Amino acid sequence: MAFEPAPDDWWKGAVIYQIYPRSYLDTTGNGIGDLRGIAERLDHVASLGVDAIWISPFVKSPMKDFGYDVADYLAVDPLFGDLQDFRDLLAGAHDRGLKVIMDQVLSHTSDQHAWFLESREGRGNARADWYVWADPKPDGGPPNNWLSVFGGSSWQWEPRRSQYYLHNFLREQPDLNYHCPAVQQAVLDTCRFWLDMGVDGFRLDVCTFYVHDAELRDNPPNPSIPEGEAFEFNPYSRQLHIHDIVRPETVSFLERLRALCDGYGGRALLGELNQSEAVRVHREYTAVKRLQLAYGYWLLGAHHVPPGLLRDVARDLGHDEDAGWPAWALDNHDFTRAITRLGSEETPDAVTVLMAALACLRGAFCLYQGAELGLPQAELPQDRVVDPYGREFWPAYKGRDGARTPMPWTGDAPSGGFSQVEPWLPVPQAHLALSVAGQDALPGSTLNRLRRFLHWRRDQPALRQGGMEFVATSAAILGFRRALGDEVLTCAFNLSGAEQVLSLPEAETGPEMTGHGFGGIRRGDEIHLPAWGAFFARAAP
Repeated sequence: MAFEPAPDDWWKGAVIYQIYPRSYLDTTGNGIGDLRGIAERLDHVASLGVDAIWISPFVKSPMKDFGYDVADYLAVDPLFGDLQDFRDLLAGAHDRGLKVIMDQVLSHTSDQHAWFLESREGRGNARADWYVWADPKPDGGPPNNWLSVFGGSSWQWEPRRSQYYLHNFLREQPDLNYHCPAVQQAVLDTCRFWLDMGVDGFRLDVCTFYVHDAELRDNPPNPSIPEGEAFEFNPYSRQLHIHDIVRPETVSFLERLRALCDGYGGRALLGELNQSEAVRVHREYTAVKRLQLAYGYWLLGAHHVPPGLLRDVARDLGHDEDAGWPAWALDNHDFTRAITRLGSEETPDAVTVLMAALACLRGAFCLYQGAELGLPQAELPQDRVVDPYGREFWPAYKGRDGARTPMPWTGDAPSGGFSQVEPWLPVPQAHLALSVAGQDALPGSTLNRLRRFLHWRRDQPALRQGGMEFVATSAAILGFRRALGDEVLTCAFNLSGAEQVLSLPEAETGPEMTGHGFGGIRRGDEIHLPAWGAFFARAAP
């Protein structure tokens, strides 16, 4: 019998499939994916053995940052359909047992949002303080040294008010002022609208950016930029961002949002955290009555993920009963695809077993569209780059478009069944060779291996909601136990390209489990793990 979590705990150990709607399926013939396209492919999603879908922004937007610049929180952008299309998608997902998590961009809006259009007109209107406004310095310069993630100062001059406004990203994305009680209430009302419609939770974009230092103090310099820093090409990394983001007042608002969601029952909040002080921030933001789940950039930017890194991150975040729940992710719409980033294009099994390991650690697991196919990063020429981040920093940084190209449903050129017209981003030939249709027919494909494993894992309560302790292993093996009640599962993953042997007598682990598809076997008191293999055993109660 399939394991069914308690209704309010569905998010514990959930596998969450992220969909970037522009690139899933075009049903209107404009080269851009839409909500009906997602609805048409829900059977594919359900076939993966996942628990929920996270849909990147689809509300009304001028698309300067492709939906992360919101012009109307309560309307679907016509590119993607309308509210009825979303209701139909929601019903279709629920009919298949899938939860729906909606991406909410609450730190900033578009400069075309009605709130901002009113706020910028003067200092005396009803929404005058809904955004972060500040007078210039005596020399006319911006009020402090804060920098935008997307380059340059995070302050933009507005002649209508003779003031600067704050934007942590594009200048077309002004920041909301969370020190204003009316803003917090308006944001909560926005979320209530979607909760009333039936969404099962929210992914909270850059939720550490909600509140700024009311005194607008300068950020200090960063004395040491970490190796592999995501913004190493960007002056943003040269500051310690202690005044513009991660302010202590943010968690007070998150508690209000959590209370709202709790009033509906079975709703979950998944927060995106920033890189700096990641462990402290994760523990703080996932404390009781705040976020149920949160993810940082520990693995998303990594070019090598040895077992020791996973153990260290899990230990630092905490995996005891009182610790918050992480959401593990190797890929998403903002980072180079893992197959390419980890140098595994010739050995896709390396990433398949790594995804399986993450799905078995305590926490949720986020699976980004196309990762189930083992898609590599798409290489785009400069003239096809549309990401404003990439356009600003080319060629040091080529942007995020390479992880956002359309899903290849078939092997047919030019767009792999995504659209009947030229898509908004090109589909590489290498992606056509890895299409859904092509892999469906191959039992040993990346798609079918991951499907088999996730369906198997789904029926193991301990892997979804159990506690965790690590097992001593060699450097190439990640080993741990998950326990729920009387059930104890031992898991061992070989994250190397050579066979590994682990000494774990059956008296310690119980008999080996089958059906997961990863090939580890017991020989006497030894567990033999093939390259990129895994082993599971269940101790007898």
